[in-house]
Amino acid sequence: QVQLVESGGGLVQPGGSLRLSCTASGIRFSMYNMGWYRQAPGKQRELVALITDKGSTNYGDSVRGRFTISRDNAKNTVILQMNNLKPEDTAVYSCSAHLLGLNAWGQGTQVTVST
Repeated sequence: QVQLVESGGGLVQPGGSLRLSCTASGIRFSMYNMGWYRQAPGKQRELVALITDKGSTNYGDSVRGRFTISRDNAKNTVILQMNNLKPEDTAVYSCSAHLLGLNAWGQGTQVTVST
């Protein structure tokens, strides 16, 4: 059974940083493309960042240059480093795993950027 568990969310002031972590189990992690998505209240879910099994990355326009996605295949973990956070980054951030037609999602972790 696939399980994705996120951690690292919380409250941070504008301009601050947070590091989200997602640990996967039940999959051959190194074969999967991994991603982070977010959903704010009243808005549709949007892509934050993706990293392929080969390590290629892709970012949403609103976070490019501020966020960095990385993976550690030895630890079955994908990391999202978020810098220069803005109030509009406030959302529930969810980890995802993708391989061919299989898509799995974590429960999500809340990130709130506020004074």
